[in-house]
Amino acid sequence: MSTDTTAAWPRVAAVIKDDGSGEVNISGKTHPVQAEDLPGARAAVVELVAETADKLGRSVRATMTDPDGDWPVIIAADGTVEADDSAPARPRERDAEDDEPASAEDPAIATDTPAAAAVVPSPGHAEVPAIATATSTSATRREARQSFLTQEQTEEPATRGWRGALSRVGLRMSPSDAERAERADVHEVSQHWPGPRTIAIVNAKGGAGKTPSTVLLAAVFARYGGAGVLTWDNNQTRGTLGWRTEQGPHEATLLDLLPQTDRLLSTGAQSADLAHFVHHQTRDRYDVLRSKPMELASAQRVDAADVDAIHQVASKYYRLIFIDSGNDESDPMWRRMIDHTDQLVVATTTRDDHAEAGALLLEALAERDEHTAQLTKNAVVVVNQADPKANNAARVADGYRAIARDAITIPHDPAMIDGVLRYGSLRPATQRAWLAAGAAVARGL
Repeated sequence: MSTDTTAAWPRVAAVIKDDGSGEVNISGKTHPVQAEDLPGARAAVVELVAETADKLGRSVRATMTDPDGDWPVIIAADGTVEADDSAPARPRERDAEDDEPASAEDPAIATDTPAAAAVVPSPGHAEVPAIATATSTSATRREARQSFLTQEQTEEPATRGWRGALSRVGLRMSPSDAERAERADVHEVSQHWPGPRTIAIVNAKGGAGKTPSTVLLAAVFARYGGAGVLTWDNNQTRGTLGWRTEQGPHEATLLDLLPQTDRLLSTGAQSADLAHFVHHQTRDRYDVLRSKPMELASAQRVDAADVDAIHQVASKYYRLIFIDSGNDESDPMWRRMIDHTDQLVVATTTRDDHAEAGALLLEALAERDEHTAQLTKNAVVVVNQADPKANNAARVADGYRAIARDAITIPHDPAMIDGVLRYGSLRPATQRAWLAAGAAVARGL
């Protein structure tokens, strides 16, 4: 959009509130604004300033102040809006209860024309070169003709922050870099892979965050990618996955499922039969196969063959299997889990002993055999800041990046400390961090 920067700009300042009220001051003259809500007030301001631009025959600079901050913009006579780079935007923090979700993005307006959409031509439809033959060097008609079925990918307008607000009132704005990055992560975790995938969450120290990591990674994949996600408490002693998740209308555990594996693997079995043994998470849309932590390990011993049987059932009915593991690496139950694993996730807090235990485990697995060496090379580390006063999460993550494919930090969140874990109960920044962790895991599948 062209602007006349040589002419004198009228002084325009708009102030609007959440209730849709406000005023616009144009060269000292005040114009009241009253709309049903904040987005409506924004649209009214743009319309009013656009009328001034139309009268002047050129675009107008304006400063718009609302509960989200101060936004310098340039408004054209046709109502298109772009950022005014001659002055800084000043975003303002909003309370968590506000309607619009918090985001790490800069809410300033995108600098491209609002109505423009990013179009990426498909790389698969370039003209095919002629194929030489013994009798002719000319291309066939099919090879010479470009397909009419070329696909264009039009970027969706912004949905977050100031850009999103303007898009919702009809002023199409491109998303910020932060929103594009979030969309990319959502795309990663929304994939469906051919064949089941097994993800094991490990650390030899108790309390390192294995169960929260299992629960919240499963929630990310189930929420964005749909059904077919199972979490499995593969623990001989006091597995707590069942304590941190919703209980279904029964108390069944993997000990109840084991005698039924042959029936569940038969041709007459149906997916709904699994509801007798797993506990569905109504909000986060995945299922839980519990252990029985009330019993002594000696009373419920599970061996390698049992792990094979459970994994066969899980692989038949689920596309993704997240396994919450115990702490004993010598246990045949633990070792057999690793044999079935496609993606390894090391969970740790910022405590040095938890971080060291996870690193030693990776180093030991790297020396075990070819399969585990590949698992460690492709491992993802999740560093959970369980202690609100800890400030070394980045240091722990950096230390792991030398021996793992990726390391993601999770900020402290009170909703992760006790009780049933639900993705929707987390703070927006914590949800975003778990989405990033899920995307890192997905890239290894």
